[in-house]
Formats: sequence, structure tokens, C-alpha cells
Amino acid sequence: MNKDATHSHGHQPMARMAPARLDGLLSALSVEFVQLTECSVSPGWRLDLGGAPAPGIHYNLGGHGRMVLDGHPAIELSPHTLVITPPGQYFHIEVPRRDLNVEVGHQVDGRWKPFPPGEIRRFIAGDGEPQLMLICGYFQASYGRSANLFGTLDTPIVEQFDSAQRIDRTLQAALQELIDQEVGMGAMTATLLKVVLIALLRRSLTSINLWAERFSLLGDVRIARAFSHMAAHPGAPHSVHSLARTACMSRSSFMARFTDVLGMPPMTVLRELRMRQAASMLTTNDLSVDQIGRLAGYTSRSSFLRAFHAAFGVYPSDYRAQRRNERIPETEHGNQHER
Repeated sequence: MNKDATHSHGHQPMARMAPARLDGLLSALSVEFVQLTECSVSPGWRLDLGGAPAPGIHYNLGGHGRMVLDGHPAIELSPHTLVITPPGQYFHIEVPRRDLNVEVGHQVDGRWKPFPPGEIRRFIAGDGEPQLMLICGYFQASYGRSANLFGTLDTPIVEQFDSAQRIDRTLQAALQELIDQEVGMGAMTATLLKVVLIALLRRSLTSINLWAERFSLLGDVRIARAFSHMAAHPGAPHSVHSLARTACMSRSSFMARFTDVLGMPPMTVLRELRMRQAASMLTTNDLSVDQIGRLAGYTSRSSFLRAFHAAFGVYPSDYRAQRRNERIPETEHGNQHER
């Protein structure tokens, strides 16, 4: 099972799109921009990518390695792993060498530089047999005329597929279209990428990963705007009044509609988002509990401790210790493998 950088311990999506609404979204889905590259990485090498102003799509055709995004946990890549990266995000793909003390000793710069949509770029990191092979690209996908599906994405989406979905063949067909340069190439590559995105969006009906909830809100652009604002800045001093203003709604209408869409009132959702942020920071950095509480929007240490304990059943310091203890066996196993 792929470790998902967007999946916080113990959490489920707060909202999920109904099948009928998803069907309507897929009918209105438009892919407006496609650029694709082929990427291969050999053991002991890393390939630096990202920085494009558009969301990225990365599909692992074969091999094992990892993707490391600035500010996020590493993503383990296995065959048929699909990753959507946020706009402007820098990251690298690497294949550690298990026979040396230094895991990655060489790198290739493949970071974003504008090139024509019909052109293919190939990035090869390594001079031996590649162990990791991906198709990577950048795209714009919209729902109707105003909702950019991934434009405000701030954490990667990670889903594990298999050969039955044939996503590898679909993306290889898109690459072949770019190579052949036939009439209708742009329309065909956009259509093929749309097929891949539909496979991903179908996952929102069943996925346990937290990205699924953003798609549940697409039927109501105003509520989606308020929720995205909360999710992007959970530690900000939000209030029902300020969120209603963001949604361009009256306070009472916003409260009623928000609760109807998400099944919880705004401040309950905000508390959940703050707890997610706090849990993530406790797991991934060494900030003090007081610092994390302040970044999560709590001016009172005792209020933060009570809220965290209510959400997780343990206090923040105990939560951090538990998460670190869970990672120790993995580290020891990796060291044994390297010997």
C-alpha cells in the first residue's frame, strides 16, 4: 500500500461527493493544457523537477524510488503510483543505492523551463540501467468556466493504481501523439489526459485519502472558496463572519449552506483542519508544542492541549513520541537492507 503524503493518521475525508454530482463534474471537465516529459532515474541518482505554474501529473511506469517535495513527507514510488503535485512545487525523484553509505550522489536538473505544448522532453538521471521510469506532465483542468480543480492544491495527491486501469497505456498513447505530430494532436492529448483524471476523480468516491473532500465541494463554488481558504490557512483567525464574507454570503445563509454541504458547522471543520495541521507538524518537524499550537491558531496552550486530546485521545508530546516510535522499525529494517 502506498504511503500517501496527504493522508493524516486517524483521519477520514470530512465530505465525499455523491456519485450523481461526480458524474456531472466529469461531464463538464475540461483539460486545457498539456506538456509531457519522459523521466528515468538510475540507482544513486536524483532528478530535480517542478516549478511549473501549473499542477503536475506523475505516473510511475515501473521500478521503485521516492519523490521528495519541499515541506512534505517523502512519497514512496512503486509501479502504477500516480501523484498530482501542486502548482509551483519544487521536488525531486531519487533512487537510493543500497550498496553504498551515500544513498544519492549525483543529480540532474530538470526543473521547469517553458517549452511548446507539442514538444517532448526526456530527462535521464544516470548512465546505467534505469530503475525508475515515469511519465510526467503539467496541465490545467477546469470544471465549468471558473473552478480550477487543482489550482489551489497545496499538498500532493497520491493514489496507487494497478495495470487493470491501463493508465500507463493511456499516457504512453499521449506521448505517441506528441511524437507523431498529427492533425488534432492537441485535442487528442488533452482527451487522453482527461481519461487519466477521470480515473483519479472516480477514486474520490472510495478513497480514504483527504484530497477526496475537495471534490465534494465543487458543486458549490462559494462554499468551496471558503473551505479552500480555511484549509490553506487553518491557523488564521477565522470567524463565521469572515468566512461568510469570503464566500460572498450572509452569515446565516453561509452557516446553513456550509453545514448542509459538509455535515458540520464551519468552526467544527476549522478545528478539524487545525488538528490535522498540528498532527502533521508534530510528525514532521521539531518545533515545540507551544510553537505548533500557535501556528495552528491557538493563543492558549491549555486550549490547544484540550482540543488535541479531544481529537486524538493523547496529548501532543505523546502523539509525537508514538509517531516516532512507529518509524524506528522501518529505519532499522532499511539499515539492515543496506548492509
